[in-house]
Amino acid sequence: MASQPVPAEGAQYLGFCIAGEEYAIGILRVREILEYDTLTKVPTTPPSIRGVINLRGSVVPVVDLAVKFGLPESVISKRTCIVVVEVNLDGERAVMGVLADAVSQVIDLPASEVEPPPPFGTRVRVDCLIGMGRAGRKFVLLLDIDKLLSLDELEIARPEAGTTAAPPPEGRPGDGETSQAERDQPGPGAGAGS
Repeated sequence: MASQPVPAEGAQYLGFCIAGEEYAIGILRVREILEYDTLTKVPTTPPSIRGVINLRGSVVPVVDLAVKFGLPESVISKRTCIVVVEVNLDGERAVMGVLADAVSQVIDLPASEVEPPPPFGTRVRVDCLIGMGRAGRKFVLLLDIDKLLSLDELEIARPEAGTTAAPPPEGRPGDGETSQAERDQPGPGAGAGS
């Protein structure tokens, strides 16, 4: 028997806002909701990774879904929070944070209230959606968090990630610029007492 994305009896979802739109993730994938705090930037990570947080001794990458949706970075406000979610990476569980403008509510959605994802008009690729849920008079996009977060982002969530450093970016050939290290080197004839 094929599994359905939404169980026949329905499910609960955590609703949250990004750039004025409401989205939701299955509540069973949500581990906790944290107040936004300082993130540590990590060089050479994808633009959608805003940084990492220390969650009880574990490094947790935080993804800005607005950037993934092709929008400008989320603006941090008093209501900004980090939704800590559990995702499946090749059969392994990984923990990541998702930046949200605000968390709205827990939504109970019976299967009859879930429509197939629309083939147009959303910022999210259709294959990254479970469907659309009717919440009152409006619809909420139900995200498939495993498909939404790319392997590049999930690689950062692996415990062994970050053990090898990426090579430094190469200078542009022919741009005539010298590096700071080259400028700091003493020139010919420079020495003590000159």
